[in-house]
Amino acid sequence: MPVFRALSNVAKQALLAPACGCQPLTVAIRNISFSPRQVTSGSDASFHSVSFSETDHPKVLITGGLGQLGVGLAKLLRKRFGKNNVILSDIRKPPSNVFHSGPFIYSDILDYKNLREIVVNNRITWLVHYSALLSAVGEANVALARAVNITGLHNILDIAAEHGLRLFVPSTIGAFGPTSPRNPTPDLCVQRPRTIYGVSKVHAELMGEYYHHRYGLDFRCLRYPGIISADSQPGGGTTDYAVQIFHDAVKTGKFECNLKPDTRLPMMYIDDCLRATLEVMEAPVESLSMRTYNINAMSFTPEELANEVQKQLPDLQVTYEIDSVRQAIADSWPMNFDDCNARKDWGWKHDYDLPELVQTMLDFIGSDSRISQAN
Repeated sequence: MPVFRALSNVAKQALLAPACGCQPLTVAIRNISFSPRQVTSGSDASFHSVSFSETDHPKVLITGGLGQLGVGLAKLLRKRFGKNNVILSDIRKPPSNVFHSGPFIYSDILDYKNLREIVVNNRITWLVHYSALLSAVGEANVALARAVNITGLHNILDIAAEHGLRLFVPSTIGAFGPTSPRNPTPDLCVQRPRTIYGVSKVHAELMGEYYHHRYGLDFRCLRYPGIISADSQPGGGTTDYAVQIFHDAVKTGKFECNLKPDTRLPMMYIDDCLRATLEVMEAPVESLSMRTYNINAMSFTPEELANEVQKQLPDLQVTYEIDSVRQAIADSWPMNFDDCNARKDWGWKHDYDLPELVQTMLDFIGSDSRISQAN
């Protein structure tokens, strides 16, 4: 089939490309059936499903676990549920520290049979689906983004519904478009994104809600703002300037921003993001008035961020070289998220504002840099 041969060629090229910090690329292409898979009860559909009354803790599988969020979430969940109850998975080889920190398994989200075996053999009850291509990377490789972000999601949905899992799929500010209200952006409004990443996330939101209503799938979704963390490199996202500035400020004292200085976007420190994910997964079903929530912490521009960093590092030099692709994406996204429903329904509350964010990032990256220099 020409389409699958083309996708396979694209996937091979992706494997040969230089490594980057982006979300893991899933590359094996499975023959896609156009008839829906059976996800209701069957002879082997639910034999291993374990209700929480039958076990002390959920057994969690995280796909795309070597991306920006997976390792951090695994650490948080292992502290809460026990080391062996949280399995990281990816198609890439994990760093030794990740491999030895807890269970790790190879998993290709486009290989339905492999995924199903992992869920059955490990008696998985929660599935956190992080595998995706991000905004700027997805625009550079639409065919691969479509395969990973959409076909992979279909496999996850079918398996989760078949085995009675609680499923978390993150969404994003990229799920909105230029016709959406931007300041603030409510949970429910017009969504017409103009990137394959955004389109795939709207698709995920709607498919998850459909499976919830049609099959009773316990689907939960948060629309993340831009996520800032110190222990991972930028991964091809439009908001990644807000991570890069800290690395450049500490290492070179110079930073070139690829967005205009007045581009306002919602942001969040990774600790808040991971905690929100755990809290919505633990929230009682009866407290959820919807299945997809906005969450927010702060909203700032590159200029405001640079000014805050310069309070700590006054010699930092900031210049602007606008990337037209990223700027067009950012201009179509929300400037501020309205997350009142998350705060009302399950008690969401952020800890980090801009000053705390900057201090935490500089402390982390600065100490890391000093250790490297000493070594």
